[in-house]
Amino acid sequence: MKQKILFVVSLLFGLMFVNAGLNSFFNYMPMPEKMPEGLIKTFTGMMEIVWLLPLIGITQIVGGILFIIPKYRALATLIIFPVMVGIVLTHLTVAPSGLPIALILFAINIWVIVENRKKYMPMIRNK
Repeated sequence: MKQKILFVVSLLFGLMFVNAGLNSFFNYMPMPEKMPEGLIKTFTGMMEIVWLLPLIGITQIVGGILFIIPKYRALATLIIFPVMVGIVLTHLTVAPSGLPIALILFAINIWVIVENRKKYMPMIRNK
């Protein structure tokens, strides 16, 4: 049962990231009308760095696809983790209204990292 729940949660998590990554390129989701001023400044600054948003978008697409596939989920958590940290920090400092969903997504990412901890052990063992 736990594996089925993990798969469904991972599928939804992965699809959310694929959707967000695709939106970086195709802009099909409208921006909210009332965005906090700090968030507008943040996005304006990120858009000044021409390569940053496409890099984040590609990271989200690749990480989201890999997150859906159980064999590559451990790798996907490491790919998506820095993006998740950025999302949580942005909502902590600039747009607190989105913090609950950001924390839920962060918790899902941590859960998958914990579930795959044995796969990470060779990277941190001293031999």
